[in-house]
Amino acid sequence: MCAERFAATATRHRPRPVAWFAPGARILVVGQAPGARVHESGRPFTDRSGDRLRDWMGVDEATFYDRSRIAIVPMAFCFPGYDAKGTDLPPPPICAATWRNQVMAALAPRLTLLIGGHAMRWHLGRRSVTETVRDWRSFGPDTIPLPHPSWRNTAWLRRNPWFADELLPVLRARVATELRESR
Repeated sequence: MCAERFAATATRHRPRPVAWFAPGARILVVGQAPGARVHESGRPFTDRSGDRLRDWMGVDEATFYDRSRIAIVPMAFCFPGYDAKGTDLPPPPICAATWRNQVMAALAPRLTLLIGGHAMRWHLGRRSVTETVRDWRSFGPDTIPLPHPSWRNTAWLRRNPWFADELLPVLRARVATELRESR
């Protein structure tokens, strides 16, 4: 479906879907799209973003990659590529339009983590990342919006210390509860 689109990017790569889920997982991580390293490895979040996300969640790699406990379903399954300036392309909307509802119907998570603006827009409607994350309490205990854990957001994290002080302890507690109950 996207072979021609990806061949026309600066990276000229082939589609390689990277999704990590099994029905019954209690935690759903909704990312944006795999990056170049994830495209190569075939495993989601096998980069510094993944290290930061696992730290935020308070989980180790073995737990994070246990599909029976944590589902990782990005808005686009494949690395979208880079533009001519070397910037990440956004997830192609056709991906979510084609398969998102089917995948969501197969899952019944008790906790959903929305990572970045594309995931927040699809699941919560059009809102800014900062506004959405700042308003995290209004989404109830079962949905937690998070900024993307990319190194590019380090400045955002410094400007918003409430994220680490207020939200991360709740995130870690919710993740721990769901993992404990999934045994």
